[in-house]
Amino acid sequence: MISTESHVKEIERVAAGEHSGRDTSVVQSWLRCVNDYKLDPAAAQDAYIVPQAILREHQEQAESLIRISRAGLAALYDQIAADDYVLLLSDARGVAVDYLGNPRLDDELRQAGLYLGAEWSESRAGTCAVGACLVSREPVVIHQGDHFDSTHTRLTCTAAPIFDTHGGLAAVLDMSQLSSPVAKTSQRLALHLAKATARRIEMANLVARTGDDWVLRLARTPDFLDTAPDAALSLDGAGRITGLTPSGLDALARSLGFAIDTPQALIGMPISRLFDIEIDDLPAFMRGQPAGERLLHANGEPLLFASAISPARRPAPKTLAPRSTSPNALAAMHRGDPAMQTLARSAAKLAARGIPMLIQGETGSGKEILARAIHDEYNDGGRFVAVNCAAIPEHLIESELFGYVANAFTGAARKGRTGLIESAQGGTLFLDEIGDMPLALQTRLLRVLSENEVVPVGGVEPRPVKLRVVSATHQSLRALVEAGRFREDLYYRLNAATLSLPALRERQDFDALLAHMLGEIGTRYGECYRLTPDAARRLARYDWPGNLRELRNALEVASALTDDGVIATRHLPEAIIRPGATPDIQAQLAECDGNVSELARRLGVDRSTVHRRLKRSRAAR
Repeated sequence: MISTESHVKEIERVAAGEHSGRDTSVVQSWLRCVNDYKLDPAAAQDAYIVPQAILREHQEQAESLIRISRAGLAALYDQIAADDYVLLLSDARGVAVDYLGNPRLDDELRQAGLYLGAEWSESRAGTCAVGACLVSREPVVIHQGDHFDSTHTRLTCTAAPIFDTHGGLAAVLDMSQLSSPVAKTSQRLALHLAKATARRIEMANLVARTGDDWVLRLARTPDFLDTAPDAALSLDGAGRITGLTPSGLDALARSLGFAIDTPQALIGMPISRLFDIEIDDLPAFMRGQPAGERLLHANGEPLLFASAISPARRPAPKTLAPRSTSPNALAAMHRGDPAMQTLARSAAKLAARGIPMLIQGETGSGKEILARAIHDEYNDGGRFVAVNCAAIPEHLIESELFGYVANAFTGAARKGRTGLIESAQGGTLFLDEIGDMPLALQTRLLRVLSENEVVPVGGVEPRPVKLRVVSATHQSLRALVEAGRFREDLYYRLNAATLSLPALRERQDFDALLAHMLGEIGTRYGECYRLTPDAARRLARYDWPGNLRELRNALEVASALTDDGVIATRHLPEAIIRPGATPDIQAQLAECDGNVSELARRLGVDRSTVHRRLKRSRAAR
């Protein structure tokens, strides 16, 4: 193993401008560590595990992605567990929110930082796979001496980015070992597996978020078109691209020599500009047609094989101009609940006048769904750009939001990059968890809202922007203002009107919502699901701390477990079957040896839900 002294001297030589035989991605990361983060390679630091309370916050914010990725991570772990690999799913701030590893190595893994709650942001840990991947947005192998901090030079780590459906960086999948062969080439298979699993997770995420959209899956060959496609797009009723799997689409385009500037640039584009196809042609690409005949053409030339999945409902194409009547997308937010009806009418009136809105509500209550509904009915043809202010690392949030010019900082893209704010031109900028935005950036955002212009990082000339701003939070912004953590002037500019989403347990349209969700799931899988009377009663009595998201999760699981389409009580999560047992959750945790992840699997809920129930249980005592 490389000595600490020689390792430090190598980094110092690279920082002084000397040539290095290491990968370009490693050299760029080392330079960022020295020049941007002011890290000292001689000052070794132990791995950092965030406190449990902070970890819970990260897990709650990543709850949906954790749930969606769990099956893919488990399948990958089955392939690599024998070689003592560890899997980490890190959020966009570098904190490991999910973990799979061998329990016999727990002590060593925790000490090395290959554990749940470990923070691997580049600014804290130096050059590492998760941190380098967060900055470069590219798959990377950081092998032994590639690490900046000498504490980590025995590790080998391979990471691949996971993007959301609009091209934003959502998470990083990391495969690591405490020790490995000396040759870096030994990790080629690990890199391939990490990239393939990241694409699977992006695919599952796209399908889970489609709602009333079509999904068009793409592949180079027809052999695995319906089971393991290379990439996918989602399309609205007007044939415009609403979402995609960025990693898979980018890789597919490169392999075919197909010109795509950036996957994000496709959002809002009519599918007819990409392929020789219109929205009405999609049924011909559904299952039932021979896979080899489902061929997409571009400019008259055969290009890709495609498989289409129809939406749960077939909405009429939307017009881009605002309407004076109550919009369909907003009306679809409810199934007869009076409070939601009032909220939809208020949102329609406010949106028609372009008034900034702040959406408040519990986790899983539908804040982003409401923001998207506002955008779908009231926009000038621009994109819906969602920004989770809590998920972007603080050292990246400025360049992510505002973009940057060429050579703005070490490791910047050669041509610069358009920021998320500017990407929402003519559309809607949705600022989720706005209360977590750093104070320094609140000042810059205020200028955007007041002057309708944005200045990229490293730039001088402002660029005009015209967009609608919708923000959301589960916190009290007023309390943050009083605590000095949120600018009062920005608070009043964002909070021209507040829309408060009711919790699911407070809504009067539960039965209709239940039927609607079951119908959506059934349409997606070509099945017809129904509930036994006892199962329906138990669902209606449950208090739903995870709101709409937890309800959908429960129905997804139950529908997967039934063999005949009849969802019985035994198919429901344990917490719903025995709601009275919730106060004894401490005992159930003890049965799982204190492993919250195991308890969550037994109960059929996310870990953040388990944490909330534990908190309520302790308070009840």
